[in-house]
Amino acid sequence: MSTHAKQKRLSTASIRAMKGRDRVVCLTAYTTPIARLLDPYCDLLLVGDSLGMVLYGMDTTASVSLDMMTAHGRAVMRGVERACVIVDLPFGSYQVSKECAFENALRLMQDTGCDGVKLKGGEEMAETVEFLVARGIPVFGHIGLMPQLVNTAGGFRSMEHSDAEAEKIRRDAAAIEQAGAFALVIEGTVESLAREITTSLFVPTIGVGASVACDGQVLVADDMFGLFDDFKFVKRFAELGLLVSSAVQGHALEVRDGPGARACKCV
Repeated sequence: MSTHAKQKRLSTASIRAMKGRDRVVCLTAYTTPIARLLDPYCDLLLVGDSLGMVLYGMDTTASVSLDMMTAHGRAVMRGVERACVIVDLPFGSYQVSKECAFENALRLMQDTGCDGVKLKGGEEMAETVEFLVARGIPVFGHIGLMPQLVNTAGGFRSMEHSDAEAEKIRRDAAAIEQAGAFALVIEGTVESLAREITTSLFVPTIGVGASVACDGQVLVADDMFGLFDDFKFVKRFAELGLLVSSAVQGHALEVRDGPGARACKCV
């Protein structure tokens, strides 16, 4: 029998307690192999509905289904030992009613074993957040730019283009914190507003395109790895796309340069 105690994973309470103490490292993960690579270095792994665009080539996240989120949530959970794992509730799975939101959140947590769910929205979703938290569902909030609502928001753009828009984001942040969210994402919001909100809240803020003023940062891992040629605001820490392309090119040349024997490694 092994004498090594199994490492205890971080909980949503652990993430909340990092406010004012430690900065939160967060990345997206959609598969078991990537989750295993990210887990030792991340406090929080997010199975984001961004998988619809990153893995399935969708134009937006609006077509992502609960079944898709469940399948990828399970995959990520198989690869973690340390990080807290949160799975996005997809568009349409929580807006109908707070009761419907609870049923789908409960199903997602039971079927994946994740630590909580993330949903997008501010004041209009506060009652739903409160309903879920009161029934044992940890909620990760999301305000500012909300990709699920890109069709009504005028596209992917930074927020706070007017005093009214900035005030709405302030109210959204306060409402979601008061409803019981353990943390919240601030997306596509200018630094001055992100800093103001971060200072005013008692729960961690995780920025995505909202400057370093937040308590932590979340990036789409595939963007950070440099797996896409399209322009992104994300800093690239590697250029894996070029490495993959070079590897495939090398393989193709070996296969076409003879019977293919050199493309296979004998054992």
